[in-house]
Amino acid sequence: MNSKQKKIITLVALFFIVTGFSSLAFAKLVPPGGSGLISPRSSGDKDEASSDQDSTTSTSRFTGPKTEECPLNGAYFTKEEKDLWSARRPLLAMIENHEDSRPLSGIQSADIVYEAVAEGGITRLMGAFYCAAAGGAVDKKYDIGPVRSARTYFLDWASEYSDFPLYNHVGGANCSAVSPGGPCTTDRRAQALEQIGKYGWLDSETRSDMNQFALSYKDCRREPERTGQVRATEHTMYCSTQALWETAAKRGLTQKTTETGDNWDEDYRSWLFKDEAKSAEGLSTSISFDFWSGYKAYAVTWTWDKEKNIYLRQNGGEPFLDFNTGNPISVKNVVIQFAKETGPVDEHKHMLYQTIGSGKALIFQDGTAEKGTWSKTSRTSRTIFKDSSGKEIKFNRGQIWIEILPANNEVSYES
Repeated sequence: MNSKQKKIITLVALFFIVTGFSSLAFAKLVPPGGSGLISPRSSGDKDEASSDQDSTTSTSRFTGPKTEECPLNGAYFTKEEKDLWSARRPLLAMIENHEDSRPLSGIQSADIVYEAVAEGGITRLMGAFYCAAAGGAVDKKYDIGPVRSARTYFLDWASEYSDFPLYNHVGGANCSAVSPGGPCTTDRRAQALEQIGKYGWLDSETRSDMNQFALSYKDCRREPERTGQVRATEHTMYCSTQALWETAAKRGLTQKTTETGDNWDEDYRSWLFKDEAKSAEGLSTSISFDFWSGYKAYAVTWTWDKEKNIYLRQNGGEPFLDFNTGNPISVKNVVIQFAKETGPVDEHKHMLYQTIGSGKALIFQDGTAEKGTWSKTSRTSRTIFKDSSGKEIKFNRGQIWIEILPANNEVSYES
């Protein structure tokens, strides 16, 4: 071998050594899934978790016929997607709506969303993820968040999705004390963490509670620069729906509860659904309300898009975007559930909202407004919505957004 050949071999060897060290360093420095700084995707980008649920914002990787009905909101999906969700149970996740946390991630992939005040006029959301989120990969663009703490009234709604629903949160209202051994400073009725234990969601055999403090980095992690701006710590917790379902499966909580042998939906009461109106008149084209007077950052407007027969959301006068898609949140149904408001009930300013009993409701779909009622007989029973004649409401197939407002609040809409 001459000197020229030796030199070439040496250079090639050095190239592979340097490349190997570079790859190793990159893998160590950058966590799986990327850098934590993502830009919202344009409306032309493909979304692998799409369906009828969010067909206005993305294109699905599931190309088969949509023949399978989602038991949560009636939307149609492919058999491939049903095969995925049929192996799991619903995931209920607490997602904050503080103005400093926006835009939120993953709201459009929830089948149902509940919204109520957490404290101080600031609302919190609970997304019910099951069908539309079924096909998402373990990737940041399928994350949900920022995830925040538990509140007792949300537990009552989560309880409608089985005895052991997957409930994702970061801590929660509990029996706080001013000093170790001191008196409890949280009203007993607001002690969400104690109630989670009472309901059996912490039992080792059926551990459906998914408190971030007991989860791995793969399930939930902090991303202070996710939206391109540095956020305060409390606004930075994001969780992966797919990783949470994997963790649940390891605990024996799939479609079936391994310990009991029961399916999660054995006693589940689905709502009724209908095909949307072909030619809606659009008598109620805009819906506006405040949760608390004077808290304009949390004032909501839903505007009906007649062409697509969807409602687009604004919060605080601004379009309410899903960070994962970069598009405004759109839904097929908006429900106003009027409930008795109590509080603040303690020095932590915890609120309570009536969940069991009955009250008035407004149901918006197809550009129309229907005055009705709601009723719920127990913590684990389904909330049922009926029209003014006492007939159960049939919802349009697609995302349902339930707004829980104080009983005397005004809602403005054209009718």
